[in-house]
Amino acid sequence: MHAPPTAPPRLSPRSGLRCSRRGRRSRIPGPAVIAALAAALLASVLAAPTAHGQNAQEIVGGGDLGPNVLVFDPSTPNIQGKVDEIFKQQESAQFGDGRYALFFKPGTYDNINAQLGFYTSIAGLGLSPDDTTFNGDVTVDAGWFNGNATQNFWRSAENLALNPVNGTDRWAVSQAAPFRRMHVRGGLNLAPDGYGWASGGYIADSRVDGQVAPYSQQQWYTRDSSVGGWNNAVWNMTFSGVEGAPAQSFPNPPYTTLDTTPVSREKPFLYLDGDAYKVFVPAKRVNARGTSWGNGTPQGGSIPLDRFYVVKPGATAETINAAVEQGLHLLFTPGIYHVDRTIDIDRADTVVLGLGLATIVPDNGVTAIRVGDVDGVKLAGLLVDAGPTNSDTLVEVGPAGASARHADNPTSLQDVFVRVGGAGAGRATTGMVINSNDTIVDHTWIWRADHGEGVGWETNRADYGFQVNGDDVLATGLFVEHFNKYDVRWSGENGRTIFFQNEKAYDAPNQAAIQNGDTKGFAAYKVDDSVNNHEGWGLGSYCYFNVDPTIRQDHGFQAPVKPGVRFHDLLVVSLGGKGQYEHVINGTGSPTSGSDTVPSQVVSFP
Repeated sequence: MHAPPTAPPRLSPRSGLRCSRRGRRSRIPGPAVIAALAAALLASVLAAPTAHGQNAQEIVGGGDLGPNVLVFDPSTPNIQGKVDEIFKQQESAQFGDGRYALFFKPGTYDNINAQLGFYTSIAGLGLSPDDTTFNGDVTVDAGWFNGNATQNFWRSAENLALNPVNGTDRWAVSQAAPFRRMHVRGGLNLAPDGYGWASGGYIADSRVDGQVAPYSQQQWYTRDSSVGGWNNAVWNMTFSGVEGAPAQSFPNPPYTTLDTTPVSREKPFLYLDGDAYKVFVPAKRVNARGTSWGNGTPQGGSIPLDRFYVVKPGATAETINAAVEQGLHLLFTPGIYHVDRTIDIDRADTVVLGLGLATIVPDNGVTAIRVGDVDGVKLAGLLVDAGPTNSDTLVEVGPAGASARHADNPTSLQDVFVRVGGAGAGRATTGMVINSNDTIVDHTWIWRADHGEGVGWETNRADYGFQVNGDDVLATGLFVEHFNKYDVRWSGENGRTIFFQNEKAYDAPNQAAIQNGDTKGFAAYKVDDSVNNHEGWGLGSYCYFNVDPTIRQDHGFQAPVKPGVRFHDLLVVSLGGKGQYEHVINGTGSPTSGSDTVPSQVVSFP
């Protein structure tokens, strides 16, 4: 603890002049006394605790994980009942306030079916997924939405082994629903019961011993995993570093397969070392293939919980920033955090980990989170929700003009989601900006809402989704949708994207509203003309202009025609014929037509 403020010196009773007031004798301080008082007051002010200075009151790390983290062990009574209670509350609470993390200590759990609703995360607390085994299932289905899984967002499963009751687990999700570090000792079904619509998801660092069956899933990205087989594809199935993945065959069937992932780092996770909570931070991998676990102790390091400020609802941005300046990492417990100033992460190697889709809302137009141009920050497991006052940016990595190199120890973002509107009116000019070189963006959904509260062409205005200014930035699993202008704009050199999913804004009122000079519409993914080197694999854009179905979009993708700018396996789709694309990329690729949902495809560009 820091020393308390310095007390003012005691004065001699004879150090002043006498006077009389209301018949009582008192003293008027003399000049020497006044000077001493002033000096004492100044010393007291300088020594007083401040939010960020050397004498700030110490913030203690560690502590309990708050009321919305439920921790089970195999002897916990009525586990199924408690899990069912959370599901009943969260099943259809798409824009509700509830946030929950369900953790299971190492051991074996029998007869469990953990159904997951919105803003619910489930995870094992072992160092390996096989430390925590369910003889049962972790299930996502779409009964709440009449068998339609296209709105099964914002939930996650991590670090568990499953022995599915019927041999196959069901994980029928769409965006922002990661399946990480899981071991399914059987098959995995990615479609809802009845094979209703589903809109794409993400698997990483997982092992599925049996077949993965997408069925009605329109697109999917799987990274650094192992599967027993993959049985179909609709529009775009992309794999990198996946043992057992189908061979490259785009467009028939539309499999895009890379043997390895160029650079990856798995998401940090909470685990138990005996009775002590720690956060494991996996090491960076280069040209990875298969899981990071299963072959002895995983590569990386552990940080004890007492080195984290355990953030709970009601914490201010001032306190959060003071904790970082003090040298603590951040663990956000499940909840919604309103901030009146930017959360600044300016210390290298800081871990910022959210549990249970912890949500940060900027109240007064500030940037919610800003990472400095430093090495090795890990930002993971957070939802940033735009506030009603326009923010220039919501998430920013590196200051404008950042120039430091970080290839040896890059900053990484994993499961960091951005939302503008839906839970209420929100506005932002740009969702996420990457200025730092060498940044890894691994699985993000940056979404301008097309449904919910506070939704309209100008009501939840947000012109740009994802802006990259840094060099050598890699995006793996990039989902960006519905922005008023460019969904993705890439201005840095040597950028790479493995898998991209996009829908253009549904609610454009007319052709004039999206006109871009002489070009009809803003591309979903634009590479600036100044860029000399860029590469992308497995990229898709869809249109559904339901307000004005006559709208035409010149292309889904726009890029300079240069030898170093290359794209592999592109497609555009008109959903139900509501609007059309004239081309796939620039002037290349056939137009979409009529009411068909048959994609127009380009295998390679240029």
